[in-house]
Amino acid sequence: MGQEACVRREPWTLAFTAEPKEVAGLRRAMRLHLGIWGLHEVVDQAQLCVSELASNVITHVGTGTPATLAVSMNGVRLRIEVRDPDTRALPTLLHVNVDAEGGRGMALVDALAERWGVELGPDRKVTWCELATGLASPSGHVEGPGVRRAQALLESCTDTRTLCGTGEGKVARAMSQESVITVITDFLHWLRAHGCDVDEALDRAQSRYEAELERR
Repeated sequence: MGQEACVRREPWTLAFTAEPKEVAGLRRAMRLHLGIWGLHEVVDQAQLCVSELASNVITHVGTGTPATLAVSMNGVRLRIEVRDPDTRALPTLLHVNVDAEGGRGMALVDALAERWGVELGPDRKVTWCELATGLASPSGHVEGPGVRRAQALLESCTDTRTLCGTGEGKVARAMSQESVITVITDFLHWLRAHGCDVDEALDRAQSRYEAELERR
């Protein structure tokens, strides 16, 4: 049942070969990692951007090109990079007709992302985009109604300096988690004192939590 008050979102990379069959695997990896990071709301947009950036390499650099997907957080934005060794074929934003079958790739990325660009190095090109996540802090959670209610409750019951987003490192995360556990424990005592079935309440809370995650 436990989920840390702060989420560690470490950068990750995945090497791939620029082939159409690889795109589905990149999409699955993106969904898996964003689920672990708690960024369910941006999974669809992120998968589309990954598909378009990878397809851009396939189409304009060439099938079989060794490439790398890199995903990280830039503040509260999700940053997606696709790296390839060709510094000549630069992505361009085309204004295509709605009936056109091609040329939509970067236009779609431009529509989904807050910003995107291309960085050139001596031996590689990095095409990147950044998506808004709805996070209040890089290690926090998406600001849904449940998160806001929990934050307000914690601030009324604990020292706000121990809460997620106001400190750094493992110590701050441990203090945040301990604050949450203390409040949950107090509620369990309250339920027992009022003759409620604690196990039933925990089961109902877990079921409701999982159902809300599935709806995202």
